[in-house]
Amino acid sequence: MAGPLNEKSVDFAVRIVKINRFLKDKKEYEIAGQIIRSGTSIGANINEADYAQSRADFISKLSIALKETAETEYWLKVIHRSEIIDNEMYNSIIEDCLEIKRMLVSSLNTAKGNKK
Repeated sequence: MAGPLNEKSVDFAVRIVKINRFLKDKKEYEIAGQIIRSGTSIGANINEADYAQSRADFISKLSIALKETAETEYWLKVIHRSEIIDNEMYNSIIEDCLEIKRMLVSSLNTAKGNKK
């Protein structure tokens, strides 16, 4: 699966690391910890899926990545609605998050429909 989804998830993780730094500068330590864990876990699970031992393992790793994407989306909404990040920052990163989510759903649908 190394390809667009993997690259997007790495780029997204880098953005999450930068938001984490921004949140820490704002003394928002609890949310910073939550978003760094969920936001970087997405790509880690996508990368692990590349080395899955079976179709079930592959689907499991991508499913975890999808759950982490949903959690990250939640935290991004929280920091936006709390006015910790502005509309420009939010709109940019949430679009990346939603694109990864769409790609994961598509990959999962394909994997569940195709037998290895």
